[in-house]
Amino acid sequence: MPAAPPPIDPGVRIGHVHLKVADLSRALDFYCGVLGFTVTQRYGTQAAFLAAGGYHHHLGLNTWESLGGTPPPRGATGLFHTAILYPTRSALADALRRLMRAGIPLDGASDHGVSEALYLRDPDQNGVELCWDRPPDQWPRDAQGRLAMGTRPLDLESLLSA
Repeated sequence: MPAAPPPIDPGVRIGHVHLKVADLSRALDFYCGVLGFTVTQRYGTQAAFLAAGGYHHHLGLNTWESLGGTPPPRGATGLFHTAILYPTRSALADALRRLMRAGIPLDGASDHGVSEALYLRDPDQNGVELCWDRPPDQWPRDAQGRLAMGTRPLDLESLLSA
């Protein structure tokens, strides 16, 4: 039996997510107008690249294969959600306030022990998770020191006071 390959380099990160959308303007209204991303580059009416903090792009949006399209049916494979990681709890609270001002409903809100997360849908019904991670020294662990993540309801009032 061959030896197991070594684990991936611990410095590896997910660089960006590229989404197929039905209407680029509508998607930009959500990702820029509500969440606050900035357009870093645009390809006419077909595609745009968005970022926070001067990065080249965290999100790509395009209509190349999906202009006017419909979301995939329930029960189909595909992306479950895109997680957008906020640097602090107060930054996540700001995201919640933006959603509330825009009248965008949440699908859920969870405290996973390692993180707090808001779940919702973008205009194309793609799952979106907005979250922040607690510092690793605050992550819950079992008696053997392994991660002990869970799912408890997130106290939104407490989050809004952050």
